[in-house]
Amino acid sequence: MLNSERFANLAPAEVFATLLDEDTYLCSIRTMYRILDANGQVRERRNQLRHPSYAKPELLATGPRQLWSWDITKLRGPQKWTYYYLYVIIDVYSRYVVGWMLADKESAVLAKRLIAETIGKEDFAPGELGELTLHADRGSSMKSKLVAQLLGDLGVTKTHSRPHTSNDNAFSESQFKTMKYRPSFPQRFGSIEDAGSFCRKFFRWYNEEHRHHGIALLTPLQVHTGQADAVRAQRQHAMDAAYASNPERFGRQPLVPELKHEVWINPPTIGTKTQGENHVLQS
Repeated sequence: MLNSERFANLAPAEVFATLLDEDTYLCSIRTMYRILDANGQVRERRNQLRHPSYAKPELLATGPRQLWSWDITKLRGPQKWTYYYLYVIIDVYSRYVVGWMLADKESAVLAKRLIAETIGKEDFAPGELGELTLHADRGSSMKSKLVAQLLGDLGVTKTHSRPHTSNDNAFSESQFKTMKYRPSFPQRFGSIEDAGSFCRKFFRWYNEEHRHHGIALLTPLQVHTGQADAVRAQRQHAMDAAYASNPERFGRQPLVPELKHEVWINPPTIGTKTQGENHVLQS
C-alpha cells in the first residue's frame, strides 16, 4: 500500500490519515515506519534525480607552461543589460596572462580560437605540449565539444571545477578581482573599443609591473620567463648591504620572500599521494 502509485509520494502519517478517512485501518504510523525501515525505504520511495559526484581536482605546477586556468567574465557596456565578454587564460605557476580576448558574445568557437592561438604564441618545445593541463569551470564554452576536440588533438589535458565551487578556479577568480578593483576600472564601458583599450593597458601592467604577493612580489613576466632567481638574488644583495651597514636596525638577517616551487589547485590531503564573424578584440 505504501509503495502504491496513490501513496508513494506521501509520508506515512498522511497515508494513515487518508485510510482512516476511508474507514480503513491497516496498522499504526509507527508500524508503517518499521515496515519501510525493514525494506530500506525510510528516506524516499520515489525515483530521485541523483546528481553525479565530482572528484576534487588536485593539480600541481612546478614551473611555467604546465598548468593554465581560463575563464570568462562580463564587462558592463554603455547601457543596462549590455555586456562584453572577456576571455582570459592565466599560467597558474607564474600568474602570467598568456592570452586574452574581448568579444560581444560568449562562444565556443571564439574560445577554441583563443586557446589555439595562445598555445601557438607560447611556442612549446616538441613534447612539452603533452605536459600542459588546461583547467576551467563548467561553463558552456568550457565544456563544449569544439574545445574538447581541439585539446584532444593537441594532446592537452583538460580538467574542470566542481559545480558551484569557485575555489577550484581560484587563480582566474583572483585575477578578475584584481582587475575589477583597480581604481581606473569604470562602472561601464562606452564601447567595445573603450573596453579593449582598458584591457590592453591593464594586462600590460599586470604582467610586467604588478608585484604579485603570490609569487614573492615578483612580476608574472619575471617568473614566466625565468628571471625570478636573478631578481631575487639582486634584491637579497641590496638587503645584505643594508644589514651590513646598520645591523642594529634588524632583529636578524633579512631575507627576501621565498618563491614557491610547487603551486597547487587544491593541494591533496596530508597522507595521500597525487599527481562565425564576431566583434572581437584580442591580445
